[in-house]
Amino acid sequence: MSHKPEGLIEVQGLNTCYGASHILHDLGFSVARGETVGLMGRNGMGKSTLLKSIMGLVKPRSGQVRIGGRVMTGRPPHEVSCLGIAYVPEGRGIFANLSVRENLQMAARAGTRGQRDWTYERVLETFPRLGERLRHGGQQLSGGEQQMLTIGRALMTNPDVLILDEATEGLAPLIAREIWRICGLIRESGISSVIVDKNWKHLTQISNRNVILVKGRVVFDGSSDELCGQPGLLDQYLGV
Repeated sequence: MSHKPEGLIEVQGLNTCYGASHILHDLGFSVARGETVGLMGRNGMGKSTLLKSIMGLVKPRSGQVRIGGRVMTGRPPHEVSCLGIAYVPEGRGIFANLSVRENLQMAARAGTRGQRDWTYERVLETFPRLGERLRHGGQQLSGGEQQMLTIGRALMTNPDVLILDEATEGLAPLIAREIWRICGLIRESGISSVIVDKNWKHLTQISNRNVILVKGRVVFDGSSDELCGQPGLLDQYLGV
């Protein structure tokens, strides 16, 4: 009997609407322990809506979201977060009036299995730039530093899954490269992740699996090798 990897996030038959607009159509999606999933698709295809439906920020009309085997469909975000899901939204959402140190320390907690792998010291070691700006307020940081702070803060919760929406959007190439390096470190540390980014070349280098959405439906779900071996798919669905 083949051993199926443990599903940390399992979404089945999800239908999510904004008013009269039907965004997600009977969508299925999953993340196993230790897996890095690249979530792709052009703008407006339902990627952020899927993430918000998982996090409880948007209530699906029908379907099911299971986190660690528990049905969490439409439960509030803090309950989802307590089950080991850390969310870095587009726009970052750091506390502008708190210092870098305060932003990090307020998030510190053990993970769902009592793990404390990501300590304050380890986060600063991973993000040396933040260590140089500990007393700076969130609003004094550049866009790239804010993104580092949000990812660092998410890691302080010792999550099972890190969800990163628009990982490098609007960042200078040098900073973007640093974010990709950190995504690689997160993968190596055993944390599962779901990463949304327009740069499919970088994304497929660190993802095990890739899912492409078109108008709220999954049109591709497969490995990076499978995806990169089908340039026609990339051209058709991602416009590259």
